[in-house]
Amino acid sequence: MQILIVGIGALGGTIAARAIRTGLPVRLAARNTDSAKALRRSGLRVSGIGGEVRADDIDVAAIEDYGKGDQFDLILLATKAQDALEVAPHVLGLLAREGAILPIQNGGVARVLADRLGEDKILGGFSNLGATMVEPGVYEQKNAGHLLIGELAGGVSERVERVARALGRAIEVKVSSNLTGAIWSKLLINCSVTTLGALCSQTMRQFMETEAGRKVFRRTYEEALSVALAIGTRLERLTVDPIPPGWPTNSAAEEHYESWVEAMIAFYGDIKPSMLQDFERGRKTEIDFINGYVVTLGHTFGVPVHMNATITGLVHQIERRVLQPTRDRMNELAAQTAD
Repeated sequence: MQILIVGIGALGGTIAARAIRTGLPVRLAARNTDSAKALRRSGLRVSGIGGEVRADDIDVAAIEDYGKGDQFDLILLATKAQDALEVAPHVLGLLAREGAILPIQNGGVARVLADRLGEDKILGGFSNLGATMVEPGVYEQKNAGHLLIGELAGGVSERVERVARALGRAIEVKVSSNLTGAIWSKLLINCSVTTLGALCSQTMRQFMETEAGRKVFRRTYEEALSVALAIGTRLERLTVDPIPPGWPTNSAAEEHYESWVEAMIAFYGDIKPSMLQDFERGRKTEIDFINGYVVTLGHTFGVPVHMNATITGLVHQIERRVLQPTRDRMNELAAQTAD
């Protein structure tokens, strides 16, 4: 299987280094020629969980330098969400006859690409593998996570199994027969844990210690859940059941709901939000593919999404440096939960 990895940031670089060291035929596509030259000189180095690996001899070029003579069975998109939408039409021409593009971003990226380019060309996937980029070419793996992949239409296909076998030589890969449901289950977490933590510059454990944080979390999560169910999503269990106790009547004893929340905090509570790291680095976030995606679908299907819309707007203001992340943000948002 000839593989092209597009995007050599924390996740793409970690996967690439481990894949190259196992002997997989992997080529890399960097953002531009300068980035490609720098990576060619430095090679790739990964430390942390999973053990240290080095890949000194790497085949990397700028994305625009790949052309008709290049054919790949798998193109793994490990870029930011907005970059994946931009680059996918270009790399479509690099696919072999039975090849597939595998985007591994959060949110609605795979669905958008499948609608634009054809479901026969797009697999779905996302990563639970945590990694950071110390500097270009140098990465640290933070957990023993995995890729979850599957067909957006559901079921398990031969091409998914083939991709899982190939990439499974480098990192853990799991196959889901309900990948869309799994994507949405993770999206619920992204909306209510990652984004909220970024807005108030706190971990989930920290903001859930306050009454305001708990109110905003609940409203945000339940809006996103309502959208998921309204479009017919069959949600998949990830770390917890995606449907909280008592939903939708909230008739369950409150202690069952609190136990559900505590289980979520136990898994996600101490993770620094990736969106907060985007704020700190002055990068554009993926908000339009997370809470913004929920808002778009909510408006289309007539589901109230006021909190998610407000949150999306706040993130855009922080991106423009009009606002800053602040712990007072939860109090401001909590005042709207009674609307």
